[in-house]
Amino acid sequence: MEKEKLRLDKYLWAIRLFKTRSQAGDACDNGKVKFNRENTKASRSVQVGDEYEVKTENKRWVIKVTGLLFKRVQYIDAIKFYTDITPPEELDRIQFQAAVFHTGKRMSKQGRPSKKDKRDLDSFMDI
Repeated sequence: MEKEKLRLDKYLWAIRLFKTRSQAGDACDNGKVKFNRENTKASRSVQVGDEYEVKTENKRWVIKVTGLLFKRVQYIDAIKFYTDITPPEELDRIQFQAAVFHTGKRMSKQGRPSKKDKRDLDSFMDI
């Protein structure tokens, strides 16, 4: 059967670790995807039970393949085809970065001054 083989880049795209298949392929080519601590090619066949270390923009994933997914599906369905075995220290690092990034201010409160701010600034500069 032809359906037995599944390319790594297609699998990473299908389980929604990357937005596009070409991004998944580029990640493989640039050494961001590892199998047994070694860089792997996008054309590598994925097997159930394989463990991959994947670096995305925001997170370093360690995933174990639990099923083969041949086409992209909703996130709620896609997460059934892998197990996230990312080490706890990586998850702690992500939590810390998220806490530092969130300042509590709404983005709309930053940026250009309002008319009132401009009037206050003009009256301050005239003195």
